[in-house]
Amino acid sequence: MAVRKLKPTTPGQRHKIIGAFDNITATAPEKSLVVGFRKSGGRNNEGHRTMRYIGGGHKRKYRIIDFKREKDGVPAVVKTIEYDPNRSARIALLFYADGEKRYIIAPNGLEVGMTIMSGAEAAPEVGNALPLQNIPIGTVVHNIELRPGQGAALVRAAGVFAQLTSREGNYAIIKLPSGETRKVLATCKATVGTVGNSDHALESSGKAGRSRWLGRRPRNRGVVMNPVDHPMGGGEGRASGGHPRSRKGLYAKGLKTRAPKKLSSKYIIERRKK
Repeated sequence: MAVRKLKPTTPGQRHKIIGAFDNITATAPEKSLVVGFRKSGGRNNEGHRTMRYIGGGHKRKYRIIDFKREKDGVPAVVKTIEYDPNRSARIALLFYADGEKRYIIAPNGLEVGMTIMSGAEAAPEVGNALPLQNIPIGTVVHNIELRPGQGAALVRAAGVFAQLTSREGNYAIIKLPSGETRKVLATCKATVGTVGNSDHALESSGKAGRSRWLGRRPRNRGVVMNPVDHPMGGGEGRASGGHPRSRKGLYAKGLKTRAPKKLSSKYIIERRKK
């Protein structure tokens, strides 16, 4: 995996750094695993805009990803590595021995032709999904479930990984990419390895238009608004705006927003680094 830095032939190309598609082996997605994907433009079911700075963007099709990996004991061959416009990671198309096809998030090191499997009997190798109780201590994992059978919820973005540090009774202790250490039920599944496309963090759009292609509209700061529009607006000249806060008046820096009685707090051993 690598990135391409373009020559400064135009102002938009000067700072443009994009991911290389050298490991992508297919251009069209598998038709049976694709569904339509309608954009909301930030509007709710009444047509009112409830989220600002959303709209436009290139039309996309949603690829159905298998986050559950519940086909235990059935080997699958990696047929293609593909681009997915809906996520930062690459995806891999699997052909199972029983004829079924599924997409998964492609981990680092997964290549076309490799055979992978899920289930408690699977070996702890790259791409295999197995319960945390069957994974050796110290293994790097991704696609971690929070409830058995629910499907992967944690560690799915490009280049990220978590580490299985220890076990306590029915729980596995996991160190997450944020620095948080928490307990997860040992019967929950995780996939061995790091999520691929790790160079995604090095990419630079180079121009405002690329943000528009992604469906992101220009975002204006609170300090440049009027007092009627934002608590930090108003003032003569370039006023600083006072305490940094949101449009609704909540402090933006230092204010704890996590619910004090949240049920999952008892599973968190060490909070993420500030």
